[in-house]
Amino acid sequence: MATQISTRGGQCTIGQEEYSLYSSLSEDELVQMAIEQSLADKTRGPTTAEATVSACANRQPAHFYPWTRSAAPPESSPARTPMGLFQGVMQKYSSMTLVWPQDHPKALKTMIKEGKNLAEPNKEGWLPLHEAAYYGQLGCLKVLQQAYPGAIDQRTLQEETALYLATCRGHLDCLLALLQAGAEPDISNKSRETPLYKGEWAFLRKDPEAVRILVQHNADTNHRCNRGWTALHESVSRNDLEVMEILVSGGAKVESTNAYGITPLFVAAQSGQLEALRFLAKYGADINTQASDSASALYEACKNEHEEVVEFLLSQGADANKTNKDGLLPLHIASKKGNYRIVQMLLPVTSRTRVRRSGISPLHLAAERNHDEVLEALLDARFDVNTPLAPERARLYEDRRSSALYFAVVNNNVYATELLLEHGADPNRDVISPLLVAIRHGCLRTMQLLLDHGANIDAYIVTHPTAFPATIMFAMKCLSLLKFLMDLGCDGEPCFSCLYGNGPHPPAPQPSSRFNDQPAADKEPGVVQFCEFVSAPEVSRWAGPIIDVLLDYVGNVQLCSRLKEHIDSFEDWAVIKEKAEPPRPLAHLCRLRVRKAIGKYRIKLLDTLPLPGRLIRYLKYENTQ
Repeated sequence: MATQISTRGGQCTIGQEEYSLYSSLSEDELVQMAIEQSLADKTRGPTTAEATVSACANRQPAHFYPWTRSAAPPESSPARTPMGLFQGVMQKYSSMTLVWPQDHPKALKTMIKEGKNLAEPNKEGWLPLHEAAYYGQLGCLKVLQQAYPGAIDQRTLQEETALYLATCRGHLDCLLALLQAGAEPDISNKSRETPLYKGEWAFLRKDPEAVRILVQHNADTNHRCNRGWTALHESVSRNDLEVMEILVSGGAKVESTNAYGITPLFVAAQSGQLEALRFLAKYGADINTQASDSASALYEACKNEHEEVVEFLLSQGADANKTNKDGLLPLHIASKKGNYRIVQMLLPVTSRTRVRRSGISPLHLAAERNHDEVLEALLDARFDVNTPLAPERARLYEDRRSSALYFAVVNNNVYATELLLEHGADPNRDVISPLLVAIRHGCLRTMQLLLDHGANIDAYIVTHPTAFPATIMFAMKCLSLLKFLMDLGCDGEPCFSCLYGNGPHPPAPQPSSRFNDQPAADKEPGVVQFCEFVSAPEVSRWAGPIIDVLLDYVGNVQLCSRLKEHIDSFEDWAVIKEKAEPPRPLAHLCRLRVRKAIGKYRIKLLDTLPLPGRLIRYLKYENTQ
């Protein structure tokens, strides 16, 4: 008789003969026949049946593979059939490969009577008892448990018991049978996860019965896994109220913390599980619980934008003035996230003193993230628009920014810039003027707003000293922008006040590089002259036109030898040198005198002077190209 056993379209064949030929045999007779045939073939090599069964097994869903210990193992893992118990047993204890279509305890009884030792683990540490529990084969489980009672709590190499495997797979009948037979419910695997903790698999099926059975059999409801999580933490994260009720009634502590100091209530707030939060609050959980990093449940709910959770926590008296390890309040994180509704809830209960102590205003965070609606709400609540960043926070930014206005200008957010300026923001508080940032962006609207609200048009950079305004330096590559700034009163005189005059200039410094730049400690700090700056390779080609524009806004000045060299380097620039020769036209000098008398902060009021329109246009340089 051939030993091949295969499955085709649900019909079993032995060799090439129809299985119906053996339909007259009883199941016990079929088992005995298969065992005898396998023993007779013991000396043969691998049969085609083994390849056939292996192929069939590979077509099964991966989750039937028992060694993976997870609900969804990798698709590439070789899978075992749901009847893998008999396949594994027969492969281990004989040369026959056999797949039983269903739970078949009689086959096991026959093997045990014949003296087969089914209490010896395989290379993974699995016993037939483990497989029976994994596949939910209750009859086989009972046979094996009765035959080998001492193996009931034996573990696999991953320290998993049969009870653990039955719980993971949700086989309640096997779970109950093992507990009734005396299985220990609190044996954990390598991750310190007990059957009760892994009741999460039952949670996924919305079936709390596994948890109920384990609790009734005195499972430890406060056992922690290697991350410190308890079964209550897990049930809260899934908002499973029925399981939570079972656990708390069974002695689970609502204030148990994990490895990071997180309580179940903190988990509920963090994950937005409002019903779980209400349940825990009813059982006395601390509303103001804080994790190891001092973040409160309220802070975490604000961070994750769980509006209803925030509302509930505040209604229960949650403290909105508890800071995390970085000194930030819930209002800070809500402003950073841009959640207008949460910000509105927090404003009445947040201490302004605590905000000041934090070293950062919610305005900074709202402006940094372009949350205009939140920014407006904070300004309406009268938060100080000029509160600077604390020095330790400003140092986190390369440009040492400190004002909320600077954040808005950096983001090129015209609306936020206007909003802050209208509420009194000072445009001259930062180390680097916001006006310089606006010039770099080329945003005329922002520049105009800043200048209209008092920005210093002759701004300098303290950390990079120059002999002329930094506004001119930033605008050099755009002549129309340079003229725009000069029209508004920027001072061009310092550009022609060279220390070296007509004398020889020191050689221009070599462009720095990452390979030849000297250490900062070896450099002598010095003020950069205008002529030195325009000698840089990236600017020198524009030297003539730049000087030409600046000459329109200065009186009798002396060109230094370096500037003359630049002008002489290009034939068409000869007229610029002639333009600079004194004396300058009287009308031009008078215009400069009038503009100086008016002052740079009032230059925009030229239109209000009681003068002829033609003269007004001359004073405003509207007659020049």
